[in-house]
Amino acid sequence: MNAQFKKGVLELCVLTLIGRKDYYGYELVEEISKVLEISEGTLYPILRRLTEEGYFETYLRESSEGPPRKYYRISKAGKEFQKEQFKQWAEFNQQIEKLIGGKTNEPTRLFKITKN
Repeated sequence: MNAQFKKGVLELCVLTLIGRKDYYGYELVEEISKVLEISEGTLYPILRRLTEEGYFETYLRESSEGPPRKYYRISKAGKEFQKEQFKQWAEFNQQIEKLIGGKTNEPTRLFKITKN
């Protein structure tokens, strides 16, 4: 998958998943990687930034497999931000669908090859 496509949607994926339940970093990488191949190095800067901006809160939880894990929980501000991001994403998708041809079986108008 195109890296720029992934980059554009990853923040919304993180907000949405953490909005559903609390995650620790590696667990979140595993969950997202079921659909989009990502690395920890891609995810942790997003988690750090969203936490610094007040969209996530963190807490430590003991682990039976080693040291305590840092969990991320969405804040009230994060829920509002996620709703706004999702609204913008839906509008963006709708506009792109219009531009490149929508859900028809015909090749998209924008990329249709014409014979000269």
